[in-house]
Amino acid sequence: MGQVEMGQNAVSETITAGAGNADGSALSARGINKSFGSLVVAADVAINLPAGVRYALIGPNGAGKTTLINLLTGMLRPDAGRIFLGSDDITALPPEARVQRGLVRTYQINSLFPQLSALEAVTLAVCERRRIARTWWRPLTAYTEDIDEAHGILATLNLAAVCYRPTRELAYGQQRLLEIALALATRPKVLLLDEPAAGVPREESRDLFAAIAGLSRDITVLFIEHDMELVFRFASRILVLVGGRVLVEGTPAEIAADERVRAVYLGKEHGAPRHG
Repeated sequence: MGQVEMGQNAVSETITAGAGNADGSALSARGINKSFGSLVVAADVAINLPAGVRYALIGPNGAGKTTLINLLTGMLRPDAGRIFLGSDDITALPPEARVQRGLVRTYQINSLFPQLSALEAVTLAVCERRRIARTWWRPLTAYTEDIDEAHGILATLNLAAVCYRPTRELAYGQQRLLEIALALATRPKVLLLDEPAAGVPREESRDLFAAIAGLSRDITVLFIEHDMELVFRFASRILVLVGGRVLVEGTPAEIAADERVRAVYLGKEHGAPRHG
């Protein structure tokens, strides 16, 4: 296994913990705690995601990565702490209200409609956002604007060539991209991707992440990923979670050089993280 090459996307933003978007954060959290009985799954977690940044969330199995996503999106309620979307305190909002405000996620396991084409699925999502999805009796020409928007979203993710094919016929990597397309149909401000390359063949995963990297910088992206080559190629910043606690966050170069990260997660061989 060769050493991971640092991607050109690696940049050095300055992150400081704080409230709301006083420092321009798209999504922030402070003092997040969550326990299930004696099991602590989040311990005083503080994060700030600046607008437009591509953040990777990494850590060993059981570190609490998906739990943190669930807390940010309202699937779980923290025992303590506050969560902000921009300057808005969304700590008490249910998941659907957070989606309406622009905080959207995907899941490890897809939940697509296999009989619909990619274009039909994304058009339906656009109509749902516009709250016209139930007006099924209208003629197709009434949805021209929505269809055009869906076409544009699919083209952004390199799915235009397969947009008329039933979802069940798409390659698995394309299905994962379709999930992201459905999320984009909601016009998110912040997009949380829980292992978007899970189950995707290696030759497709790079294309998937290249499409993610090409998303508009109006969208802040936080993704969970175990493949260190993908993480170090596409993330501009990395957050390392261990035992429900933030161990460290920084640029790929800073994370690669951090002895604590290499000790608990990446391994101590050589001077930089390795894939595998």
